[in-house]
Amino acid sequence: MRRSFKFLLRPTTKQAAALAACLEDHRTLYNAALEHRRTDYAKAGVSVRYGDQSAELKHIRSDDPGGQGRWSFSSQQATLRRLDRAFAAFFARVKARRTPGFPRFKGRGRFDAVEWPKDGDGCRWDSQPEHPSATFVRLQGVGHVRVHQHRPVRGRVKTIGVKREGNRWYVVLACDDVPAEPLPGTGAMVGLDMGVAALVTTSGGVHVANPRHLAATADRLAEAQRDLARGRRGSTRRRKKAERVAALHGKVRRQRIDYAHKAALALVRAYDVIVHEDLRIANMTRSASGTIEAPGRNVAQKSGLNRSILDAGWGVFLTVLAYKAESAGRELIAVNPAGTSRTCARCGHCAKDNRLTQAEFVCTACGHAAHADVNAATNILRAGLALRRAAEAA
Repeated sequence: MRRSFKFLLRPTTKQAAALAACLEDHRTLYNAALEHRRTDYAKAGVSVRYGDQSAELKHIRSDDPGGQGRWSFSSQQATLRRLDRAFAAFFARVKARRTPGFPRFKGRGRFDAVEWPKDGDGCRWDSQPEHPSATFVRLQGVGHVRVHQHRPVRGRVKTIGVKREGNRWYVVLACDDVPAEPLPGTGAMVGLDMGVAALVTTSGGVHVANPRHLAATADRLAEAQRDLARGRRGSTRRRKKAERVAALHGKVRRQRIDYAHKAALALVRAYDVIVHEDLRIANMTRSASGTIEAPGRNVAQKSGLNRSILDAGWGVFLTVLAYKAESAGRELIAVNPAGTSRTCARCGHCAKDNRLTQAEFVCTACGHAAHADVNAATNILRAGLALRRAAEAA
């Protein structure tokens, strides 16, 4: 398996300045490569490829030894590949007749990650193995940076990345051949219904609470954003206000990820087969305002629902659940959720009137009454087991 490990960096003041300069030079390289592609196509109709721009890197580095020449050649190639992937995604969207979204120039604060494609080429994980108590990562042009390694790294380190989040620096290791850690079987199966009132409701009637991290920070965040709006653009004070807003959002993000890990781990430990809804979250949280041609309805209510869905963090939870289930040897099944909240788990009757309120379900055919989310989770479990039997038969 391939897994990522993320650790907090503890750079010195000088190293933090070097990391910031590294990001800035890679951002400049990205923007220059984008301008190169745009200009050549506009003036001569020539499509510039990654291979053409990679070949020019040698001359760029020799002409700027104190700037671009300081950093790893491989990391700069990775930045050019990043731009190439952006163009590939653009052409794929055009082909699929979706909103194209042409690659844009990266402003300050919009380019916060650099990747070294191979451990040992311009970077080295655990660069001082003889140190008795600390771990270091060596980055070309920066030096040996101390790492707060809170758990062991398993597998073989493939790539190393550095990421800036607010005032914090992180190192991200992508590792191959990570061994699985199978858990003993329990023989239990469960269906999961995702919600807003409760993050997850199981077919066994267990409700996993939704902590609503963003709502809990909403007042402080609103105050910080109002303070930011009053700041003068370009001023040092406004930059500090922006950092405060980013710090609040960063804390909410970390809280959400931490809670998703704990909730997913509890489910993986308890069940051998886990069935969940195959949700299209991006479609569910589209803009409530609509367009000029087709304006939205109930905009305030839909905006509030979108905010609650995103605050619950369904996507984060399902992503964490998927990789934990794979590592533990559990079976994860995604099913189409259409009709599961309106179908009676006892007799199979499907009608809109079955669900009287958000939490109450009463079948109009057989009279079966249950919590609406538990009823839906039971239907999800049955649908997943039906898919499983069909796959085994095939």
